[in-house]
Amino acid sequence: MEVKIIAHTPNPDMVCAAAAFTSWKKKTTAELFEQLSEKEALDFLKMVMGFGHFSVTEHATFTFSISGVSRALTHQLVRHRIASYTQQSQRYVKFSEDEVKYVTPHTIDESKEAREMFTEAMASAANAYQRLLKKGIPPEDARFVLPNAATTNIVVTMNARELMHLIRLRTCERTQWELREVATEMLKQLKKAAPILFSDGGPACVIGPCPEGKLTCGKIQEVRRKFKEL
Repeated sequence: MEVKIIAHTPNPDMVCAAAAFTSWKKKTTAELFEQLSEKEALDFLKMVMGFGHFSVTEHATFTFSISGVSRALTHQLVRHRIASYTQQSQRYVKFSEDEVKYVTPHTIDESKEAREMFTEAMASAANAYQRLLKKGIPPEDARFVLPNAATTNIVVTMNARELMHLIRLRTCERTQWELREVATEMLKQLKKAAPILFSDGGPACVIGPCPEGKLTCGKIQEVRRKFKEL
């Protein structure tokens, strides 16, 4: 898989800080953005976020290119509704047999027998897809034989508030492994682009108790260390 920020609001921390100051000051947001010292602005943003006032973080947006992931993953990802998505279409994009790529789960890859079964099933699906195309079946119908494991590319745009929500849910140890890997990589890049906005990034247990109850992974301290070092 490849996860990459391809665009974002310039200076996202300062933009959100200026937005936070707007409700407290007589000056315009433009004046605040230009005149505030970085320390004053970012300290205030931390304080406002600490109070739970996250609406100001909606003024920063980030666009990610996510490629080489499974359609099983994207079906989960698009459940985050406050976002914009454009995905590679299996209706319009034709694939040759060797272009039908797929994601192999770790648990399958660790077992020789399971890996052979999985590879055989993927090859059979790719072959059936090609045979249907050769019979004149349109790609939008031939694609019905392609599995959830088939790889896809998607572009995602979210504001910082929704990204923080995604990160809280999807970096949790109980999240499906592929989506957890994507969310963790997103967070790594977000911390570089907007270190204040995403300073507490990670699953819910990074800043408070585990919300999973009896379903907890039981590795809270390990998880906290992991995201502190991220």
